[in-house]
Amino acid sequence: MAYSVMNRAGAPAITNHDTSAKVPLGTIVKGYDPTYGEAEFIYLLGVGSTEVGFMVIYNATTYQTALVTVTNGKGKGNPVGVAMAATVAAEYGWYQISGNAVIKKTTVAALPQVPIFISATTGRMKTLLSAGQQILGAQTANLTTVVSTTSTVVVTINRPHTQGQIV
Repeated sequence: MAYSVMNRAGAPAITNHDTSAKVPLGTIVKGYDPTYGEAEFIYLLGVGSTEVGFMVIYNATTYQTALVTVTNGKGKGNPVGVAMAATVAAEYGWYQISGNAVIKKTTVAALPQVPIFISATTGRMKTLLSAGQQILGAQTANLTTVVSTTSTVVVTINRPHTQGQIV
C-alpha cells in the first residue's frame, strides 16, 4: 500500500510514525493509492505493540488509541481505525478510517463480502459471527475466500466503530 496525502501540504507520509506530533491530533486527511483508491486517515497517538494493519479503538476527544480486544470493544460503540505504521506508545501516526484497508486477520478463512468481527487475538479481525462484537461500517472486500494461512484481508471501511450495546 502506498497511500499518499492528497489535501494537506506538509503532512507526514501516511506510513510515518513520529516521536512528536507533525500535525494536530485528530487531523483528518484524504489519501490515494493506485491499487486501493481514495481513503481517509486520522492522526492519533499510538499504543504499545501496534503492528501495521492492526485495528485500534480511539477516543475522539483525547485522540488516544487502544488495540481492539474483545474486552474493550464489545458493546462500547467506539470509533475504529486501522494502523498504517507500527505506531507504538508515545508515537504519532495515521490510522485509516475509510476506503479499502488491509487489516490483519486471525488464522481462519475470511469469507467474501461479509461483516467483520472483533477476534480474541488483539488487533485482529475475523469473519465468524460473534454476538456484540461486530465492527459496524466494515465489510470484507474480497470476491473469493481468503485462506487461513494469509494474514491480511482487504476490508472496505466507512468510519467504522464497534457494535454498541445489545439487548
